Amino acid sequence: MRKICIFNYKGGVGKTTTAINLAAGLSRQDRRVLLVDLDPQGNIDASLKVNSEYDLYDAITKKLPLQTCIVNVAKNLDIITSKENLVKLEHFLLQDEDSRLVMKRVLEKINGYDYMIIDCPPSLGILNQNALAFGEEAFVPVATDFLGYDALGKMDQIITKINDHYESNIVVKRIIPTFFDKRNKICKTMLAKIQNDFPEITAYPIRYTSKLKEAPMYGKSIFSYAKSSPGAEDYGQLVEDVIRMEAS
Repeated sequence: MRKICIFNYKGGVGKTTTAINLAAGLSRQDRRVLLVDLDPQGNIDASLKVNSEYDLYDAITKKLPLQTCIVNVAKNLDIITSKENLVKLEHFLLQDEDSRLVMKRVLEKINGYDYMIIDCPPSLGILNQNALAFGEEAFVPVATDFLGYDALGKMDQIITKINDHYESNIVVKRIIPTFFDKRNKICKTMLAKIQNDFPEITAYPIRYTSKLKEAPMYGKSIFSYAKSSPGAEDYGQLVEDVIRMEAS
């Protein structure tokens, strides 16, 4: 099972949109996918209209069987949701003598999937550190603007520190340029810089489209909501890229 963390400590770069549509796209290619929401805002729950009685907080603090927190939302696609109570989990983890392994102890019990996609919140808190220590691959969505590019320069340092502290081996496998508008000079300039700085791991850019913003309102992925849109085409290319990586 490939364990992919969708991570950027900067907010507003399209992490949840990427997590949802990558997971949905892979599930449509006959891959079994578990999407895990680590964001207390619960955006995945809201975006896919998931009705879950239990969530990740319950699994960790109440020690419920993890299976009771998993909800099936489509063929080959299951989800573990999170809600605002996840904020309290940071405090709970700090009370654990070995807090850095809490997430691993819970999530490593999961099997039967080809992919686990973890949507990480925009922070450097212990919850994210747990997730990155557990994961194997980091996918970094980055907005094609100056602040997005500026934040990207710090990502290697963050990943290195996580690996050193937790004795883990997560690797940045893809940088995903988002909100790309070819009519906008700054977008083209920043995309060129990203591609120049990270030529081997920069994915095809995700173009800005209103359809990607509309899809969550209807509880759908971009593939279900607007399958002929640029957003569906671009995330479809990302899915194909991720599948090609299986052979490497």
